Amino acid sequence: MKVVHICSFDGRDGGAIAAYRLHQGLLRLGQDSTMLVAEKRTEDPTVTVSQPTRDLASRLRRRLRSMQISRSLAHYRHSHPAGHELFSDDRTPHGGDLLDQLPAADIINIHTMRLFADNRAFFAAVPKHTPVVRTLHDMNFFTGGCHYDAGCGKYTVQCGACPQLGSHKEQDLSRKIWQRKHEALSTIPPNRLHLVTPSGWLAHEAKHSSLAQHFPITVIPYGLDLEVFCPRDRRFARDVLGIHQDAAVVLFVAQPITRINKGFALLAQALEGLGHLTKLLLVSVGSGQPPVKTPVPHLHLGHIGHERLLSLVYSAADVFVIPSRQDNLPLTALEVTACGIPVVGFAVGGILDIVRPDITGLLVPAQDVRALHTAICELLQDPGRRAEMAANCRRIAVEEYALEVQARRYIELYEMILAGVRHEPLSHGVG
Repeated sequence: MKVVHICSFDGRDGGAIAAYRLHQGLLRLGQDSTMLVAEKRTEDPTVTVSQPTRDLASRLRRRLRSMQISRSLAHYRHSHPAGHELFSDDRTPHGGDLLDQLPAADIINIHTMRLFADNRAFFAAVPKHTPVVRTLHDMNFFTGGCHYDAGCGKYTVQCGACPQLGSHKEQDLSRKIWQRKHEALSTIPPNRLHLVTPSGWLAHEAKHSSLAQHFPITVIPYGLDLEVFCPRDRRFARDVLGIHQDAAVVLFVAQPITRINKGFALLAQALEGLGHLTKLLLVSVGSGQPPVKTPVPHLHLGHIGHERLLSLVYSAADVFVIPSRQDNLPLTALEVTACGIPVVGFAVGGILDIVRPDITGLLVPAQDVRALHTAICELLQDPGRRAEMAANCRRIAVEEYALEVQARRYIELYEMILAGVRHEPLSHGVG
């Protein structure tokens, strides 16, 4: 079985990292897996960069498309609220040009097509007998441009008057993007496109969307290399990072740290009044500067791209806090769980899949800063409870989030699709 993964990158952000890890997992199990990307970040020979044609007509056509896309977004430059999540046009400068190098495949697994190919161009280029799996890493596939809707809910109808654009017009860019996606997806038979979501929450949202509800959906959580993400010696980790051995360490990770959806400001509020805890230290990871000052001592490590070093940082923590306002299946929470660190977070999105209350961590109501404060305080003051949770974290990671487990579930899905077996959507690892 030959599988081709299509993704904008083979690393960099969460979705691209997850796509590359799946590709590696399939290779480990002996599958013929390759990646086709718009921009390559690794030296992996199984990853190919799709090079755009360089003739004058093609270059002028890309330039014209870029100008059209830029003009569409420019209308909202001043109305777009500060701090909102990423908003993406469904068009790319390449149209379908990069698909000229699409290799023959038994099955094609798309991850993200931003900066790669337009929806309509993609399905026109792919042979009709080749089934397509689309792994969703956020909500963008079925919205009018946003990657997380912040509770707007308009994607269930047809978008328009988009709050993330600061728009009050129904026929705005979000409506136009929704209409283009609808035109492209409405021509695709349900048996030709199968959706995969890493979390039960994202599957639920997709099933209630106006664009994706007609396609079969399978839940398959992300996978991790558990030899990379594993508990490290805590004393050594703290020595390397210059952290006092007796410190009570709260860890926060987001890329970049300024993303409002990841909730650093909410964590800063939750840490107010915890000065009575001896040697409390907040450690954060992520590019950029923290958006607000913190009421406790704070060590910001910046961006860490090396996975083994990141696992060392995870292992130095007592508690990992993920105060996301909305999230899919955050890799950071999975990775820290595999390193045996309890997680405290808001009960939103795929965080509900990862954090098992009183087993691997604690959940509190969404954006309830006071409850988050209490949960952090409780765990920091109860080392016995943390130790029990740490053992549970590692056990569950091995059982459910090993890279080989994820890869086998994808192989099972690919084979069922290729066999033309009509089946109820699979659901794996949903908490």
